[in-house]
Amino acid sequence: MINTNVTDFSQNIYDMIKQTVLFNEPVNISTNDGNAVLMSESDYRGLMETLYLCSIPGMKEKILESADTPLEECVPESEVKW
Repeated sequence: MINTNVTDFSQNIYDMIKQTVLFNEPVNISTNDGNAVLMSESDYRGLMETLYLCSIPGMKEKILESADTPLEECVPESEVKW
């Protein structure tokens, strides 16, 4: 994570946004009123999806349980009915 203050961020905004987008490197921007974090859209979407999945009762446990399932016991994606 890149740490900067709001003055430096405003002077280098283009480069910091580019760094964040290309390399998924979040930026912590400190101000007198508190901090803000700039993150890539793909990281944000992934975070929101993770929060959504964890909000479904029992989903976290099912995901953790399935991580221990041998690959041979898994159903091929082509056979999954969406």
